[in-house]
Order: sequence, then C-alpha cells, then structure tokens
Amino acid sequence: MPLNDAKLRNLKPKAKTDKVSDSGGLYIEVTPTGSRLWRLKYRFEGREKRLSFGPYPAVLLADAREARDKAKAMLAKEIDPGAAKQAEKQARRAIAEHIFEKLADGFPEKGRQEGRAKATQTKNAWLLDMAKADFGNVAIIEIRPPMILDCLRKVEAKGNYETAQRLRAKISAVFRFAVASGVAEFDPAQALRDALIRPKPKSRAAIIEKTALGALLRAIDGFEGQVTTRIALQLQALLAQRPGELRRAEWTEIDFGNAVWTIPADRMKMRLPHSVPLPKQALAFLDDLRRINCNGSFLFPSLRSFHRPMSENTQNAALRRLGYSDEEMTAHGFRATFSTLANESNLWHPDAIERALAHVESNQVRKAYDRGTHWEERVKLADWWARFLAKARAS
Repeated sequence: MPLNDAKLRNLKPKAKTDKVSDSGGLYIEVTPTGSRLWRLKYRFEGREKRLSFGPYPAVLLADAREARDKAKAMLAKEIDPGAAKQAEKQARRAIAEHIFEKLADGFPEKGRQEGRAKATQTKNAWLLDMAKADFGNVAIIEIRPPMILDCLRKVEAKGNYETAQRLRAKISAVFRFAVASGVAEFDPAQALRDALIRPKPKSRAAIIEKTALGALLRAIDGFEGQVTTRIALQLQALLAQRPGELRRAEWTEIDFGNAVWTIPADRMKMRLPHSVPLPKQALAFLDDLRRINCNGSFLFPSLRSFHRPMSENTQNAALRRLGYSDEEMTAHGFRATFSTLANESNLWHPDAIERALAHVESNQVRKAYDRGTHWEERVKLADWWARFLAKARAS
C-alpha cells in the first residue's frame, strides 16, 4: 500500500534497518538510529541498482515521488539515473574547484615559469587581488561581464584609469588561461575593452635642453644624500637604461676588463639579454661604487638589507630633493634625454640608438632582416654621449 504523511510520521526505528515501500520501486529506509532515507530500487542493463533521494522530512513524500518519476523517465530513454547523478555531482565539484581565485593564484606561477620579472609578477598579483576581493569565490563559468565591470568601476571611480585598464587586461588573461585549460568557454573581460575611460597618454618628464641638462648634472654631482644614490643618478644619465634594470644590477653582470654590462633576459622588459657598453666615465663611477659597496651582490643595495636592491622610488625622490618636480625630470626621463639629443645630433644611425635603449623593432618584416646589434657603433655612441654630458656639465 502506498505511503502517506501520517504513516511516515509514525515510522519507528527497529533493531535492524527496515524498508517500507511506497510504489514504483520507491521506498523509505528506517535505520536503527531513527534516520529515514528515500531510496529507489531499479534495474539497468540487467543489474539491480539503488538511488538515494535524501532524508525525510527534508525531502517530503511528494518530492520523493517526483524524483522517482524523473528517474523512471531517464530509464525509459536508456539513461542510468544513478550514473547521471554522479556526473552531476562531479560537475558541481569541478565548478566549486574552478573558482576565479584559484585560477588567479595559478597565474603568477605561470608567469614565473615563463621567466617574467619578479616585479612584474608582484604587480600582476596586486592587480588580481582587487578582482579576487569582488568575485574570487565565484565559479569561473558563472562570472559575467557586468560583475567584472562593477569591479573595474570601483578602480575607475578613484581616477585610476590606467590601473583599471591594466586590471581588465589581467582578468582577461586569467580567463584566456581558463579557456585554454578547458574550464571556461569564453573571456567575459574581452567584451569590456571599450567600456572603460581611456587614460590620456603622459610622457615621462625629461630635460632635453643642453644648458638645463648641464645644470641638472651639476646638481646631481652636488647631491648631499647617500653616495650610492648619487652614483645611481650619474650612471642613469650616462647609460640611459631603465631605472629598474639599473637599481637591480649585480656585480657579476659587470665585465670591467671588456667594459660591458650584460643585463640578463629575466630583468629586461622584452625578455632578451642586453649588453651595455661602459665608457670610461661609467667605469670610474663603478670603481667608486665598488670601494664603498663590496659586501653584497647588488650594485645598489637597499639601506635596510644588502640582500635587496634599492627602492624603485629612490632616484625620483633624490631628484625631488634637488628641486626637480615630477613634471620637470624623472629617472626614466634620462632615456628620453639621451634619445632626443642623440637623434638630433644626426651622428648616429637611429637603429643604433634604439638598440642602445633596448627597444625591439616593432616592424616584423624589418626585424627579420635586421639581426645585428650595431655593437661597434653603440660603443662609439656611448663614448660620445659621455663626452656630451661632460661638456654640458662644464658649460
């Protein structure tokens, strides 16, 4: 006889597990502890199987019968309802495992394996932390463009337009990684490329007039702060490399005999090793630096630890102390100073100047044919630039 609510309420536990039938293979199992569990007995491909629907009264009689009918409908289509339930559980478990936070945490590791600079990995992790705060615990397949846009708008509302653009790009990179890994079907951040305010390009401040440049060089020579900071600025002007490459330079990279500084690929923006010719003026500064700093691997160690390089803000802070605002001159601006004045001299091939700055040719056809480093011309260019700065300093 089929069950009803009154019978279900009055079911009492026995010494052994008791099975009370309803209809169509549905029954309720009463254990000695008093729990009551809905089960369905069915046959599939000649084998007897069991399917669980949950406990009573969390699952009421009507719910259990509805689940039984759905299972019967699947059997009519030659589908095993038990196997289908297991597949659904696995799918839910996979969704729970593939939340955004876990994929985002794996992204910096991917960057490390690709040899990306530690500073780049740190910046990427910092950006992705903003996204994780908003939807880190959401399954990757459930994240939609409006959810990402809400996160980006918070950054944009602070006036940090470039950071918002970079954050969107990093979120997009995580989704492309998820698509490639087979855990997402598309990149919802791609649809937001034109949804954000584009920051106005702002060139880094640089002095390109010879008299003003001479005054700056004399000011640096008279800098009364840390000697290592003064030498860093002097070498920054002479060598025109990126400030991050200079402040993280190590003594093992300096070949005094051949007057060459070789920067490894993992510290270069374009991930290619870069050799810098050292004019005699640069070697003299390095000799001074070696006399006062020979206890660690870095040319410019942090004041707090020889195991860390100088802070990225040190050179710019020194320029501020010398009275130069960030709209007048920056450490990175020495590259623009060198590029502008070297090109205006009409003495050097533009490609030699670009190679000196470690710029990679963007024209792929031209790049394929131009494989030289213009080394001999760059050595002469480095000597000319050192003499140019000396004249500007003395003018």
